[in-house]
Amino acid sequence: MTTSHPWHPATLAVRAGAEPDAETGAVAPPIHLATTFRHGPAGERIAGYEYQREGNPTQDRLETALAALEGGQAALAFGSGMAAINGLLETLAPGARVLIPDDCYSGLRYLAREFLPQRGIAAVAVDMADPAAVEAACAASVVMVVWVETPSNPRMKISDIAALADIAHRHGALLACDNTFATPVLQQPLALGADVVMHSTTKYFGGHSDVLGGALVFARRDGCHDQVAHRRHITGAVLSPFSAWLTLRGCRSLPARMAMHCANARALAAFLVAHPAVECVNYPGLASHPGHAIAARQMSDYGAMLSVLVRGGREAALAAAGRLQLFTNATSLGGCESLVEHRASVEGAHPVSPQNLLRVSVGLEHADDLIADWAQALG
Repeated sequence: MTTSHPWHPATLAVRAGAEPDAETGAVAPPIHLATTFRHGPAGERIAGYEYQREGNPTQDRLETALAALEGGQAALAFGSGMAAINGLLETLAPGARVLIPDDCYSGLRYLAREFLPQRGIAAVAVDMADPAAVEAACAASVVMVVWVETPSNPRMKISDIAALADIAHRHGALLACDNTFATPVLQQPLALGADVVMHSTTKYFGGHSDVLGGALVFARRDGCHDQVAHRRHITGAVLSPFSAWLTLRGCRSLPARMAMHCANARALAAFLVAHPAVECVNYPGLASHPGHAIAARQMSDYGAMLSVLVRGGREAALAAAGRLQLFTNATSLGGCESLVEHRASVEGAHPVSPQNLLRVSVGLEHADDLIADWAQALG
């Protein structure tokens, strides 16, 4: 049901949604900042647009690119990744049941704990790396959505997307996949059977730590898509044209950036896993990773996110993070600069990450410099 295209992903990234401007011939896509558009006396849409919140030309270009890159029939851009997640899950009726990963982005966990129950939606945490556990959870009662993150945040667990799609569909549920860490350059969940893909476009799509955004890409332009689109229009969880333009610009260099991100991460992971001060490295590109075989099957490379468990507990982890010089202590990921974060410290009132875990976003600096930075930080 997904849309195929004869171009390679790198060509799609440069060309999708980036046709020269029809009016001026400009090669760079224009930004349309208008909040309202001229229409006829009876509301006739002369150029197809009425009001920015409902749709605008710059957002349309970005959504065209996102759908093409993920192989979907339609995409919807949002003001943030959390707005995209909420935009899908809030369309469920009261009484609905959702399965979420036991290891996942903390925002999803808080949404599941604090806000979905207010709408009568129950969220149950399941180990998505264990298909038998997902099967059992689906069999226990009616499930409307199975939500998977792979690789997961921050423990980098790998889930078999095709297997989970089969389980979800046999039980009448949708499979939604957070593909933020992998990007469509490395992983194509819709081609593996997922129904919806979510991105925090803030991360690798934007690529420069300067634009907030989120997106949903749908395998089918169907009732689910239409419901979410209507909710976005009415509630106003839209992306600004300038943010859409910045994100579209990021799409053009995404494959090139991901290649360097991944190469750097592989080199750093290989160094860290052999270091005596490191208890464990969670990185699917390592043969020792429990999900390595599945990742090798469903990903073209292993991404640039990893997490490190430092020997000596919380204090040792914090000390190492404090000594890093090239790795900035900051939240988020996917930018040109390398970042490190002690996840338990930023997960709010209910931290679940191990106290000795540091999440690492490997950037575009030279790999030798990144390795040297960790060598001096770990001692």
